[in-house]
Amino acid sequence: MVFPPSTLRRPAPAASRPRVLAICGSLNQTTMMHAVGRELADDCDVLYTPYYADGVLKWLNGKGFLDFTIMGPGSNFLRQTSEYMADHQLPLDPGGSDGPYDLVLTCSDLIVQRNIRGRPIILIQEGMTDPEDTLYHLVRKFKLPRWLASTATTGLSLAYRRFCVASEGYRQHFHRKGVPLDRLVVTGIPNYDNCAALLDNDFPLRDYVLVATSDTRETFKRDDRRTFFDQIERIARGRPLVFKLHPNENAERSTAEIQARFGPVPVYHTGNTGHMIANCQALICQYSTVVYTGLALGKECHSYFDMAELRRLLPVQNGGTSARNMAAVCREVIEDAAAAPRYARAAG
Repeated sequence: MVFPPSTLRRPAPAASRPRVLAICGSLNQTTMMHAVGRELADDCDVLYTPYYADGVLKWLNGKGFLDFTIMGPGSNFLRQTSEYMADHQLPLDPGGSDGPYDLVLTCSDLIVQRNIRGRPIILIQEGMTDPEDTLYHLVRKFKLPRWLASTATTGLSLAYRRFCVASEGYRQHFHRKGVPLDRLVVTGIPNYDNCAALLDNDFPLRDYVLVATSDTRETFKRDDRRTFFDQIERIARGRPLVFKLHPNENAERSTAEIQARFGPVPVYHTGNTGHMIANCQALICQYSTVVYTGLALGKECHSYFDMAELRRLLPVQNGGTSARNMAAVCREVIEDAAAAPRYARAAG
């Protein structure tokens, strides 16, 4: 991905200001990173980069084999992220090449890039993690690369100083997987910490069943759409339907499938999903973190995940202060690292 020269604005470093690299990814991850970066801007120089890799993964990505991921040069993820970065004129350091940095923020430790290993890292929870399926257990048993099991292995690198998580439920969830409790900090997560604010919106539709689909096929997972459509029909019970596609989904294919089954129903590929949820009667999800928005707003919710477990994991609603909480953790780690460097080493 080539960024416009105007976006490559690296602020002149000041000796007294820590330098922070924020590794972004999907639009959701990028907006979270930007929220934390804004909170740090008064006393830190924060630079941003799209997600990146090195070694074999970098080679595969350059050949277009990873376009279904957040770093794929042909992916919707990177297109949306680059547009956001340009629109907000974020200062960029693609690939973190202008390091070393005093602190690195990342929303994914499935890869720990070589040029950040040994630096103070803070991991930020993006949202829901994938189920612990057979591949997850194989990765853990045989110490295979974490990225093979997708987000189910989030947090398992232990390459970070702190892991900022959405709720006490998630703190216990990641601890059960092997993350030490003293590395887990409940801060809440931006984009899911002030769902009540979504009720004030101008989305024109009301009182429908919203279906938020997932990009399971685009990421080579099994997706029985016929069975899913049957479930939608049973849950809706004749109520009007609205569909919101995942940003990484093949919009043309999915829209055609939906309207062939349900008629000329509204199908959105873009738009504010939170506002759509705020105006719905019921929310039907597959593997989407947006189910937490529905639960926080007291909506009737349906998901492939266990609903009781989702209520236990529900991100804290703190009025939108999660980014501020995370910035406080960042400053603590920066001060600690400056006083007594003891950088964590990653397994890879």
